[in-house]
Amino acid sequence: MEPGHVYVIPPNKSMTIRRGVLKLTPRGTAAAPHRPIDEFCCALAADQKTAAIGIVLSGTGTDGTLGLKAIKTEGGVTFAQDPKTAPWPAMPLSAIAAGSVDFVMSPKRIGAELERIHRHPYVVEPDQTPEGEGLDKISIVLRSATGVDLRPYKHATFGRRVARRMALHKIDSLDKYARYLKQNPPEAEALLEDVFIHLTGFFRDREAFDALGKMAFSKARLDRTARDPIRIWVPGCSTGEEVYSIAMLLLDQLGDKVNRIAVQIFGTDIRERPIDTARAGVYPPSAVTGVTPAHLRRYFIKVEQGYQISKTVRDLCVFARHDLSKDPPFSKLDLVSCRNVLIYMGPGLQNRALTVFQYALKPGGLLFLGQSESISAYANIFEAEDRKHRIFSRKPAAAKYQLAHLAGVPGQREVG
Repeated sequence: MEPGHVYVIPPNKSMTIRRGVLKLTPRGTAAAPHRPIDEFCCALAADQKTAAIGIVLSGTGTDGTLGLKAIKTEGGVTFAQDPKTAPWPAMPLSAIAAGSVDFVMSPKRIGAELERIHRHPYVVEPDQTPEGEGLDKISIVLRSATGVDLRPYKHATFGRRVARRMALHKIDSLDKYARYLKQNPPEAEALLEDVFIHLTGFFRDREAFDALGKMAFSKARLDRTARDPIRIWVPGCSTGEEVYSIAMLLLDQLGDKVNRIAVQIFGTDIRERPIDTARAGVYPPSAVTGVTPAHLRRYFIKVEQGYQISKTVRDLCVFARHDLSKDPPFSKLDLVSCRNVLIYMGPGLQNRALTVFQYALKPGGLLFLGQSESISAYANIFEAEDRKHRIFSRKPAAAKYQLAHLAGVPGQREVG
């Protein structure tokens, strides 16, 4: 890409970006709607990280909503045109409703904000991560306001999120931002949302979910009595899409048996706001793009805001606020799905989390991780069942290791 140029996608092509170079590929022939904006913005987020900026202007449909979410998740900055100024407001309204947008402005104001923000140190020097006493002060203010202690998490990630918030508020020093944070309680929640934001969706990485369904919900694993419930935990569940995806896979396999076997699926997150969304089970149209027509008909109800998970599915799922760094774990679980959560943790918290998962799982129970996560250092506890799709099982012989390590884990009381 070169400055001062506008690049237009040719007909019947999709465009991505890799190492700053635009790439064209033939447009897919799948029946699903073509989403060139989402596809490009997701690639831009992965390629440019905090240097990515995404803008959704006037247009129809919901294309761009997921792409802006990807940019924001990687630490980039996102804009949507003020719907009042848009001849076709559907696209910006969709992105705003999904929480994917930092700034809502007229096109003229977007141009002025771009001129300002591109000179901010966060964009000019993305590798210069804030650290030291100033960052510690912000951590203390955040803990006081929200009760969440970020010390066990990766400092570099926290620093980048703080720098992003500083850029959005035109603040150029950690001390000034600490004062701003203390004086503006809503900013504490906004920073916490930024720190723990991660890209989620129904059946995200469909191939991995198909592999999980075949392994976790095989006939042998589902052959049990009413006194032996199926228990599943999804820590870091965000707004609940992964929890409901797993519930749908399980219902597909259970069929009529669902009335004879108890099912308990626990979704937890460190933040209250996404948990409220998960409990309601209502999602905008852009959120269900990864759902098959068959699942959409069977497990969703059309509502004014988009789609709501059917009561049959919601009744299987319990959502609660939970902090992996200090709260007690569940137990006697058949499956723990913890995807793209470990990557935010420091080594000490990663060790605690995996020890907690070992304690929580039955011998032979499954652990489902994200594509960027590895537990090769824990080969004495977990065995790879499907390395490609990051599915592991708890080794039966790991019981002694479990008890020894849990002695140092606070709160061994069972949650549910």
